[in-house]
Amino acid sequence: MKNVTVTLAEEVAHWVRIRAAKENQSVSRFLGDILRQQMIDEKGYEEAMDRFFSRKPLQISDSGAYPSRESLYDSPGLR
Repeated sequence: MKNVTVTLAEEVAHWVRIRAAKENQSVSRFLGDILRQQMIDEKGYEEAMDRFFSRKPLQISDSGAYPSRESLYDSPGLR
């Protein structure tokens, strides 16, 4: 474990003390859990982006040309 000093606005410090107490945690543990979850979420997002961009683009037509806007949106079901 690494000790870190954090400076908070008085109202934020008051809020975090109350939230941590409601969860029977120290402020340090409470903030550590929040930051750990943020780290996990960010890592998951980055992995999803890597998977998305590693995929080959979908070819829309055999000719390689994109369809026109009119051909995509000019159908009775979309009006």
